[in-house]
Amino acid sequence: MTSVSRRALVTGSSGQIGAAICRRLAEGGHFVYAQAHRGIDAARALVAEIIADGGQAQALAFDITDAAAAGAALETVLADGPIQILVNNAGIHDDAAFPGMNAQQWHRVIDVSVNGFFNVTQPLMLPMIRTRWGRIVSISSVAALKGNRGQVNYAAAKGALNSATRALALEVATRGITVNAVAPGIIATDRTEDMFDDETIARLVPMKRVGRPEEVAQLVAFLVSDEAGYVTAQVISINGGMI
Repeated sequence: MTSVSRRALVTGSSGQIGAAICRRLAEGGHFVYAQAHRGIDAARALVAEIIADGGQAQALAFDITDAAAAGAALETVLADGPIQILVNNAGIHDDAAFPGMNAQQWHRVIDVSVNGFFNVTQPLMLPMIRTRWGRIVSISSVAALKGNRGQVNYAAAKGALNSATRALALEVATRGITVNAVAPGIIATDRTEDMFDDETIARLVPMKRVGRPEEVAQLVAFLVSDEAGYVTAQVISINGGMI
């Protein structure tokens, strides 16, 4: 893929998928802003690792659900120039069967994925538009496409993200900006190791294995490349054939 150095922002970089995306973008020559909130120590360690490997990165600490805090942090970043690559990776689970789900569980999950998308993406749009080049990728989920028991809140949040992706893509299609979503299935993280045993994986996934964070990162790296300039308004699954 063509390697042109650009400034990239990845939210939720303290998680394993976010970290893999940061590493892959840094390997591609981009300057990576690794955002995190409660996991800022992990983001700083990731940045140190990227720099030690010859890449360029900086940790950003702010809560994406806090519009004022996000706006202030992004204003500082934009003072040095536009962000042309944005990966909306941050998301949380708070699973419960819907009849027993409380309002806080519903609103927290929606807040991170949907309001967080707005709070981070909207301030970056006009500077990106002025450059006539941009890539926005949001990390969705198989749960938004096929549903999942105990995850009505998460499916709703990621489903809204998919719809926002398609609509925004249409708005900026003539501005050299693509907007896509990536919908992972079961990916090897600390969380999935506790949720799925080998028998369950073999039953749910035709490829009979979990995906790796690096595989998600490779797909994101393609979508933010020059070669993917005609790919927009898509929700692309990476799930070993689950659907």
